[in-house]
Amino acid sequence: MFRRLIRHPTTQAAFAKALGLYLALVFRTTRWTLLGEPHLAAALGAEGRPILAAFWHERLPMMPMLWLRARAAEPRLATVRAHVLVSRHRDGRFIGDIVRRFRLELVHASTSRGGATGMRQLLRVLGQGDMVVITPDGPRGPRRRAAPGVAQLAALAGVPVLPCAAQSSRARLLRSWDRMVLPLPFARGVLVMGPPVPVERAAPLAALPAIEAALTAACDAADAWVAAG
Repeated sequence: MFRRLIRHPTTQAAFAKALGLYLALVFRTTRWTLLGEPHLAAALGAEGRPILAAFWHERLPMMPMLWLRARAAEPRLATVRAHVLVSRHRDGRFIGDIVRRFRLELVHASTSRGGATGMRQLLRVLGQGDMVVITPDGPRGPRRRAAPGVAQLAALAGVPVLPCAAQSSRARLLRSWDRMVLPLPFARGVLVMGPPVPVERAAPLAALPAIEAALTAACDAADAWVAAG
């Protein structure tokens, strides 16, 4: 009975609203530092390419703040919309209800199951000049293992992958499959963008190890920044 209750759409919507309000409080009371603006500029290129950003699922609660700060720091993003890839699974809908309040739009698709349809949707978004945001190990893992879709999308769109991460000086490590980091209010936070990872159109899957290493390196840089604080 309890399990059915917490899975009910009304209950899920209430949880999503409460968590969204909590994250808004965290974002307002945290002193954020943005690192890697030159890497963002490199991903955009001189011609203002669309951006394909990626980060590990564990850092998801903090990542809407990176979009807000990056948008404020880079004038060329002023008219760009960011689209987050979420699965059609219940967990994806729940995440979508949370991030929508932070100027993020949703693409309900998959780059694995029914991948062709999802890939077309994401290519359309990038073709419009907008940003696509992916958690390559989501929605259910394995942790820090990138699914092929991120590399395939980058190759088809002709854009590099911008690795991102975030960390907070006050956070809780959840006992979820991804060891998700839940930030707490009144902290110091860091938002990291690493060097863009190029993906060859002829052999996109060959870039997966470099993408995984870059996403992990961004997490390590964020963790080190907080530890050094």
